[in-house]
Amino acid sequence: MQSTTKESFSASAGKRKRQEIGDKSKKRRKSGGDEGSDLKTQLKQFEAEIFESRKHYNKIAALLELAQKNNEDNSTAIAASETLCRVFVRLLAMGNLVKRREASEKDGIVTEWLRERLADFREVLLRMFDNEKLALPALLLAMSLLKVEAQHLDDRDEAVFPRYFFTKIIYSVVQSPVDQLREVCAEKFIDEYDDIRFYTFEAIAEFLKDRANDLDETVRTIIFDLLLNIDQIPSSNDDLNTFYIEPPSTKKKHPLRSLSQHKKQAQDAWLALMQLGLSKDQRKKILGVMSTSIAPWFTKPELLMDFLTDCYNAGGSISLLALSGVFYLIQERNLDYPEFYTKLYSLIDADMLHSKHRSRFFRLLDTFLGSSHLPAVMVASFIKKLARLSLNAPPSAIVAIVPWFYNLFKKHPLTTFMMHRVPRTPEEKQQMEEEGVEDPFLAWERDPMETRAIESSLWEVVQLQGHWHPNVATIAKIISEQFTKQGYNIEDFLDHSYGSLFEAEMGKEVKKAPVVEFMIPKRVFTKVAEEEGREGGKDGLVVGLWDFGSA
Repeated sequence: MQSTTKESFSASAGKRKRQEIGDKSKKRRKSGGDEGSDLKTQLKQFEAEIFESRKHYNKIAALLELAQKNNEDNSTAIAASETLCRVFVRLLAMGNLVKRREASEKDGIVTEWLRERLADFREVLLRMFDNEKLALPALLLAMSLLKVEAQHLDDRDEAVFPRYFFTKIIYSVVQSPVDQLREVCAEKFIDEYDDIRFYTFEAIAEFLKDRANDLDETVRTIIFDLLLNIDQIPSSNDDLNTFYIEPPSTKKKHPLRSLSQHKKQAQDAWLALMQLGLSKDQRKKILGVMSTSIAPWFTKPELLMDFLTDCYNAGGSISLLALSGVFYLIQERNLDYPEFYTKLYSLIDADMLHSKHRSRFFRLLDTFLGSSHLPAVMVASFIKKLARLSLNAPPSAIVAIVPWFYNLFKKHPLTTFMMHRVPRTPEEKQQMEEEGVEDPFLAWERDPMETRAIESSLWEVVQLQGHWHPNVATIAKIISEQFTKQGYNIEDFLDHSYGSLFEAEMGKEVKKAPVVEFMIPKRVFTKVAEEEGREGGKDGLVVGLWDFGSA
């Protein structure tokens, strides 16, 4: 009986819908240039009739068909969608879509039919996300509908977030070809509301797990950029106070009011993305903001270690950035990573000093070795290794290395023995003069605690004091002078190149003229010229060959 009644209701609704569309087409042909005006009038009429009597609910089906029409400016689809949104918002507020146990069979069929049409309307809006002109209006309508559904779709005293609909919205947003759609979604909703951000993380994690085997590279990049831009990290539960749909107040421990639950959702989303594999550029971007935008989301920072280890093993600048992320976890999250300085020591090589990432390397190295509590034996290894490599380094690298040595000597006084290594006994002095002394530094040793660098000396810096480049030779002499300066600002010595050092040298004022002849003589063999002139009356062959003035 119920099935027959429902089919009868749907059939009659379909018949009336086709009749209305046919009447509408006839009116359009008659009206000609007034098509837009007629459409607006017709939509208003449909809306009024729907609320006038339930027998006009078939107009909803007619509106759905109009919302799917694509003309040149999409005005019909937008106008019909806006009308449908107003209709469903009002019907929801009136409770006409709530399933009630005490309702009659006929009322139940009507309610079920309205809920089905609401589902159709959602799908129409989501399909509009692929249209550049329809995407933004469709997003705003979908979010408005979402808010009303949370309050009135079910017979509850408090709003319940429609996760099923919102998940579809996020799925459609990340797969849409319209970039502006994602920008608006992030700006107006994800960055603005705590609950939207919470369920966005949840939806993205589910999306990545569902499509792990067939995820398109473009979509992966879109999700990567979307997650990367969610960088507003709450610091406490009190910061979670802005909601698009207010969570139930009866549940004080609701997940939306818990910072740990927010972080867990973000952590799951990031891990799902990292496990799918990322490009080299994406890894660099993640490592560049690891300490500010990603690691603070993680409740279990040790889960990042697999990713950071893989990045370190990739080599090059990525290895350095990976160690930067590890250092943050050690310093801020108390993570135990005993091999950190061993790995850092292994990154120092000749290629790094010639790399375009050299400045970043020195900045990070200065941070990693900034603590005065580090063992002097280990610090000495870093100093000695860089001193050895500086013998073949470009001038622009050496002018940064030497001031950095100065700062480390000031911070770790025990390492200054490397500058004042003198023979202690007459026998040692005699051996040094006759045979020389072998450098005890073990350059091949990988562990900075076992290189014996603290027993060595910085004879390499003495060699640099005779460097062919005057700037390098001058700056290398600061190690031989008294350490009266508190320290050098490393930033003043980074980002130099051959060109900048050359310009700095050429820009110096010449205080004393070089000892060279100012005027070039016309003839070099003056005496020969005079003798040949007296004998032959004219310049000889030798004078002609060396005549610079005639050139």
